[in-house]
This record gives sequence, structure tokens and C-alpha cells, in this order.
Amino acid sequence: MAFLEVKQKLLRKVESLGFSRARAARALHVTGNASFEDAIDWIVHHENDPDIDQVPLVAIEIDIESPEPFHITEETKKKANELRDQILKEKEKEEKELEKRREKDRIRSGKELQEAKRMAEGTEWKRYKDSRQAEIKEEKKAKEKVLQALEQNKIERKRDLGMPSEVTRSIAAKAITIGAQEKYEHKSQNSGSMRECLRSLRHNQKDDPEKVRNAFQTLFTYVRNVARNPDEERVRKIPLGNPLFQERVGSLKEGIEFLELCGFQRDGDFLYLPRDKVDRDVLVTAGLLLESAMTNPFFGIL
Repeated sequence: MAFLEVKQKLLRKVESLGFSRARAARALHVTGNASFEDAIDWIVHHENDPDIDQVPLVAIEIDIESPEPFHITEETKKKANELRDQILKEKEKEEKELEKRREKDRIRSGKELQEAKRMAEGTEWKRYKDSRQAEIKEEKKAKEKVLQALEQNKIERKRDLGMPSEVTRSIAAKAITIGAQEKYEHKSQNSGSMRECLRSLRHNQKDDPEKVRNAFQTLFTYVRNVARNPDEERVRKIPLGNPLFQERVGSLKEGIEFLELCGFQRDGDFLYLPRDKVDRDVLVTAGLLLESAMTNPFFGIL
């Protein structure tokens, strides 16, 4: 096995300046142990070699002490100090550069994370927005179907009242909005009194909604029958003593008042509507008010 032969005194001198034994031995071996200065010069010029501090794979044979003295000159010390300072500065510079790269990596990673989060939130918001818009469209369609069904029901009820076809078409067009229907209702001079009568009945019987519903339905039947068959006396004559009438309408003062507003008059034991007193417009108004009272839960409130 070959040996790296170095002089012990030179090795100690080089090591005394802070260089590792591996670096000092390699420098002395390469320069042939010529001199301390040559070894330092070699280290200065090869400091960036990747294997400069690698421990040799062969043994280091150190010779006996040389009799000639070695003195470290000021220039040599200066070179050695400059070399150490340069090495420290380069290490510090490398550390700073490494820290900068790490900081850039952290910033980039943070930005990428924020961007990914923003994109995820944007996607989630878009999904929620699309879903909500679809729900609103479905709700709108459902409301339109309900309104169409209510409108058709109103038209059929008006037809049952015996209104002429041209009037029915006119009312159907105007009944699209509540305001239009209110205008038609107020054509009758006493429509306000009728409305107040029905509102009062509902209010006074608020604890018995079934009784209110039966009263409205019975009144609607009387009004409809007269409107459809004004020439038949039996539909224009109501016996006050009829148990069913008393139970549903006769026991309620508002019910009697409503019929009187429709043109019925007290005649002994009957409520009677003379043929010449039948007013189709009044009956139509009464029917519309009763229909609204039965179908609109806010009737008399708004």
C-alpha cells in the first residue's frame, strides 16, 4: 500500500492555522513537502475542490522531525487568515442564498396554496350559485302552476254564477292581478259593506274556523243559485226556521246582513229576494268576495 508521506513539522504548522489534517496532508503530499508556503498556496488555489477535505484512503506516514527550523512568515499568516475569512464569507453567503431560496420556496408555496384555496372556494361558490338558481327557477315554476290553477278555479266559479260569456272573459283577463279584481269588486256600491260584513264574521268566529267555512260556503251557494236561476222563486226564498240554515247562517248576524246586502228582504218567516230586485252585478260582486274569503287566508287583513 502506498503512503502519503508528509513531514510532521510541516503538518503541524499547516494544522496550526486551522486547516484539517486531511486538507493539510493532501496539500503537503501534492506539493512534495517542498515548503509550508507551497502547501498554503495549494490550499488557497484548490479550496473549492470537492475532495479537498476527504480523508485519504491510504495511511499517512509521518517522517521524523526535520532538523531545519520552519518559521511562519507574516505573509503566510496573512494568506492563511485571508483564506479562513474567505471561506467563512463564502459559507455565510451560501447560507444566505440558501435562506433566500427557502424563503422564495415558502412564498411560492403559500401563494400556490392560497390560489388553490381560492379556486376551490370559487368552484364551491359557483356550484352553490348554480344550485340556488335552479331552485329559484323550480320555485317560480311551481308558483306559476299554483297561480294558473287558482285562476282557472276563479274562472270556473264565475261561470257557475251564470255570468255572460263576454263578461266572464273580461273578468278572467282582469283577475290576473289582485288590483284588477279589487277594481271590479268596487263597481258595486255596497261591496265595501259586504267585505266588512265577511271580515267581521271571520273575526267574531276566529276560534271556530269550521263554522266560518260552512257559513261562507252556504252563502256562496245561495248567491250562486240566484245568479244562475233568477226566475226560480224557490232559490230566492230562504226559510228562516230551517235548522241547517240556522246552524250555518241564521245564528250569525253577519250572515243575515250579508244576504240583505245582496237584496234579500225579511218577509215573515222567510228571507225573500223579489225578482225585480235581482241585481246580477251585486250577486257577482258577492260571489267574488265570498270566493276570496274562502281561498285567501289574508282576506280582510291586508
